[in-house]
Amino acid sequence: MIFRHGSLSRRDAFLLLIGASSMHIWTLIFNARGLDTDQSIVINTHVSQQDALGEFLTTTAVLKVTETKLETMTATVTELAAPTSTSRSLSPFDDLPPTDILAHAPGWTLFRNVYMSNGTMFIVADEASRKKIPEIRMMTSTGLEAVNTPENIALREPTPDNMRIISPEEAKERWVFTSKDANRPSFNRVWSVEGNTLLFNDPPQFLNHYYHFVAELFFGVQAFWHGAFSEPISTADALSPSSATHYSLRHPHAPPIHRAIFAHASADAWRDNPGFNSYFLRAALPSVVVENQVDWDDRIRATRPKTGEPQTDARAWHFSVVLLTDRSAAHRGAVCGSQTQRTAAEAWDFMRLRGKLRGLHVGGWWAPLREAVWRFAGAEEGLEAAIDMRQAKDPDKIVISYISRQSARSRKLIADDHKLLVESLEELVARKNKERADAQPEDVPLEYELTVVEAEKLTHDQQIRMAARTTIMLGVHGNGLTHLVFMKPNRASTVIELFFPGGFAHDYYWTSRALGMRHLAVWNDTHRAYPNKPDVNYPEGFQGDFIPVHGPTVVQLIEDRVAMKL
Repeated sequence: MIFRHGSLSRRDAFLLLIGASSMHIWTLIFNARGLDTDQSIVINTHVSQQDALGEFLTTTAVLKVTETKLETMTATVTELAAPTSTSRSLSPFDDLPPTDILAHAPGWTLFRNVYMSNGTMFIVADEASRKKIPEIRMMTSTGLEAVNTPENIALREPTPDNMRIISPEEAKERWVFTSKDANRPSFNRVWSVEGNTLLFNDPPQFLNHYYHFVAELFFGVQAFWHGAFSEPISTADALSPSSATHYSLRHPHAPPIHRAIFAHASADAWRDNPGFNSYFLRAALPSVVVENQVDWDDRIRATRPKTGEPQTDARAWHFSVVLLTDRSAAHRGAVCGSQTQRTAAEAWDFMRLRGKLRGLHVGGWWAPLREAVWRFAGAEEGLEAAIDMRQAKDPDKIVISYISRQSARSRKLIADDHKLLVESLEELVARKNKERADAQPEDVPLEYELTVVEAEKLTHDQQIRMAARTTIMLGVHGNGLTHLVFMKPNRASTVIELFFPGGFAHDYYWTSRALGMRHLAVWNDTHRAYPNKPDVNYPEGFQGDFIPVHGPTVVQLIEDRVAMKL
């Protein structure tokens, strides 16, 4: 009964009749005016697969809300959700999902559903799936510092304490508690680490170096992470060097990275003395939470069985999605170990060969991080260049940035050679700008500008803004040339690296070419360039303070490069 006492008086019935009649008349009046009386909320959800791996989905939700008052108001809201992993956190009663390897190159492995307990990474796979798993030594190592001796190489080989493959049955035995009471459900002792994780198994040996941190480690992260979640370019584009795809600065969005774990480095060990590592990380990936060795040790201790506690009572961490990087494993690959000595080369080459990297001629795949750092530093000229290009643009101005090491502790030019180099560059700029002033209106050459940079005297922002304006970066082999990763891409983008005669290293050579730029190695008054590059060599004098260079030779190289003769 709808009435409290279960009875309906004559007065109540009369009032009910009047109310119903009034509502009927009200409805007839407004229907006659043609108003929409639909008061429903309709949710139309469209889900489309956006990446080649099929692990990350984009959801478009269209929400239509119609309210009826004296007038009808209709509002349509379309929301594009950020790409997110299909993996989810485990509840205590979930089965333990098997491990998927989404992508792998030596030293770079992207996992879904991988586990860690007591410091060991566990891959859960049945017999059929094990055949598809790469060699463990190509994925990980003991994480020790690298020394090129047979003993050290052997010590860096992984053991079962570093990583092992177990069956779903063994995983259940380890981490699922089954009560003796048949009426009570089983539950797992696994805790999910939500989101997407970068797990660096590298020792601190190279982490606190600007080049190795930014232009090697995160260079590789960007290539592998974005490549893994991008569809390959078409065969026609791949076979056409002039395709617009190779000049695009717009790379498909990848899922966000939520945390970076430096498993073997303290809070200070991944930071460099000039402070550029932390500057880059906060500028490029501002939402990433950083964990270090202390935090990793916390996770290990939390999953370590107590004394006398059965192994079956151990806990485990479940990582939904994790990119594991390992320097020693990368050096076991042919591209890094035999050809480039750059760990990022394994990640970059793997994705390049599969057509997963867009904008190869202009570093388009690197553009999201490059542009984020430009914006952080206030590099307006760099941001203006962040557009798609049918072909590499001509520079608006030839900006030569000479990064001087004359105030550094090592690897300096002979003082007189440094002086002649600066004078030669100044003469070049003056001559070119005079030609510009004297030119006919229909054929005005480009303006030239020279900046002699002593990086230690500039703020981080000023150094990034300098790089974003640079057309030709010049300097002795050294950390300052890492700024090439923030140069504005154009047709004349070039790195000129000065070496002690006979010396050569792949660092800035490989990085320049991976971004589509030209690299020239200079030995005093001679130069070498791809494909006629020198062999890696560190002769006596490589680290010295008496490196020779012939200024007029460098000037001629710049002129030839701008004229596209090189």
